[in-house]
Amino acid sequence: MEIVATRNILLFLLCVTVVAPILLYSYPSAEQELVQDVPAFANNAADSARLNLLPEETSTVLKEPIGDVHTDDSTSIKKLPHDLQMGESREHSSGRVLSATNEGENPIKLVIDGIKQGNQSNYLEKTNATSDNVNPEDAIDVDDSDGKLASETTTNKQEQKTRESSSRIKKKAHVSPESNNQNDGIPSDARVRQLKDQLIQAKVFLSLPAVKNNPQITRELRLRVKEVLRTVGEASQDSDLPRNANERMKAMEQSLMKGRQIQDDCAGAVKKLRAMLHSTEEQLRVHKKQTVFLTQLTAKTLPKGLHCLPLRLTTEYHSLIPSLQQFPNPEKLEDPQLYHYAIFSDNILATGVVVNSTVAHAKDASKHVFHIVTDRLNYAAMRMWFLANPPGKATIQVQNIEEFTWLNSSYSPVLKQLSSPSMIDYYFKTHQATSDSNLKFRNPKYLSILNHLRFYLPEVFPKLNKVLFLDDDIVVQKDLTALWSIDLKGNVNGAVETCGESFHRFDRYLNFSNPLIAKNFDPHACGWAYGMNVFDLVEWKRQNITELYHNWQKLNHDRQLWKLGTLPPGLITFWKRTFPLNRTWHVLGLGYNTNVNQKLIEGAAVVHYNGNMKPWLEISIPKFRGHWTKYVDYDIVYLRECNINP
Repeated sequence: MEIVATRNILLFLLCVTVVAPILLYSYPSAEQELVQDVPAFANNAADSARLNLLPEETSTVLKEPIGDVHTDDSTSIKKLPHDLQMGESREHSSGRVLSATNEGENPIKLVIDGIKQGNQSNYLEKTNATSDNVNPEDAIDVDDSDGKLASETTTNKQEQKTRESSSRIKKKAHVSPESNNQNDGIPSDARVRQLKDQLIQAKVFLSLPAVKNNPQITRELRLRVKEVLRTVGEASQDSDLPRNANERMKAMEQSLMKGRQIQDDCAGAVKKLRAMLHSTEEQLRVHKKQTVFLTQLTAKTLPKGLHCLPLRLTTEYHSLIPSLQQFPNPEKLEDPQLYHYAIFSDNILATGVVVNSTVAHAKDASKHVFHIVTDRLNYAAMRMWFLANPPGKATIQVQNIEEFTWLNSSYSPVLKQLSSPSMIDYYFKTHQATSDSNLKFRNPKYLSILNHLRFYLPEVFPKLNKVLFLDDDIVVQKDLTALWSIDLKGNVNGAVETCGESFHRFDRYLNFSNPLIAKNFDPHACGWAYGMNVFDLVEWKRQNITELYHNWQKLNHDRQLWKLGTLPPGLITFWKRTFPLNRTWHVLGLGYNTNVNQKLIEGAAVVHYNGNMKPWLEISIPKFRGHWTKYVDYDIVYLRECNINP
């Protein structure tokens, strides 16, 4: 047994002596082969430039990083021949790799990670000059057009190893455009912006003398400009660009490079860019001014369909026999026990929406009476509309303002002012258009007495005690009968205050530089809104509100106290005579503010399209228009004939 045990021990030792040298010999060789890939990257200057990998090591000699293994004769390496330097360098590299391995770090992984980071950063820089479908090789070598290595001093064996190593790293380092968009937050319009920037650069070059004197470059740049303009078109996102956008971008970049080589006068380029910037800012200012003007013009202009509608209705009305031109229930018109509404408008379709929406939410429509006052041109059409489309059991009255004989210039100061030559000159003389920067106040609607009739409610409805005034640009979403039971506590006007925003204070409407205004009113007082107002006509008469209104209108004959409109004189006339209603009764802003809270709209009894973007105009806010259009029956024959569609 002892002989057998001794033999086994000898055989084991023999195996160890044979296998150990093999392992010790092959292990360094494997490590050395891995390290040889590192100087191969250093030999490739193009890869070094693109990857930002070890940019300081562009020579074939690898420098030793601080904290790694150092040699005693590092300076003697420079004196050795080139081939010996490479061998010595590799030995040092092997020592560094072993040292890093002993410390628990993988140097090859660190190199690859560095390449990945470099590749991602370079991709961000090049993404505007390449397409979304970047080839794996182009992800690293965008400008390596000839496919050659930067260094031609290495051997064929080194070149082969370099290509193999580069291929391995490119496969690991490649990141798709989709991944970059998600991970790095690349804008979705990055290439569109790059193309537009190229257009600006090309235009600058075409304006510089050095490029103008070179016909070939000039022709090439002009051709590239046309190509890029066609490529960009109306695109706002990279996904809108055609497939050849990347090719056009590269071609433009090459042409711009030629322009840069010719143009060496930076001062001239800067001067031209400043001139272009100044011109662009001036164009922007002009366009903004035109936008304001056109918006005001659109708000003042009646659409073709709404112009057709009263003509069609008027023709139909005059074809009726007199007995069919009358509304039912005339006995309800002066009954103070019913719910009376006052609507002063010349817009037939808008008035129809106000009536329809109110009746649709009324608990008992038979107790609701609508008093509509319009002008002479729309009187017959307004009557015909409600004769053809009666609002259920509700009562309708349509009056012509021309029939109010008591309303004349001798009684009403505002009527006298509206018909004065100075007022007409203010509205219609274009040479004075620049005298008032706010075009809002030049709206001819302020010339209409319908707009001021709200200050004569007791004269219009002498036998009524309380009236709910409604503008024609509102929509009713709840039953309003509770408003008649609100105690106004001795006030004349019940309205929703709008002082949540700074521009709805008194100082935004009245001229507090005038001593008369500054003495009688508080500039920080809370304003309120017209559109849905409860008026106590008994208190109105007792406090003689109409006479107070007349006095202030006489004082403002030269428009020094306030500009035109009805809200400023309303704020003055009902100063300390207005009872604040709950805000849910009346939500404003649907005609100018796209950020009105949807929950506020849904909970409101009345929504108001105050502003220029009325729901019957094409410039209306789309997301708010549906609240208005659902009360319009577009199948009515008159609307179809006038081509009025949702």
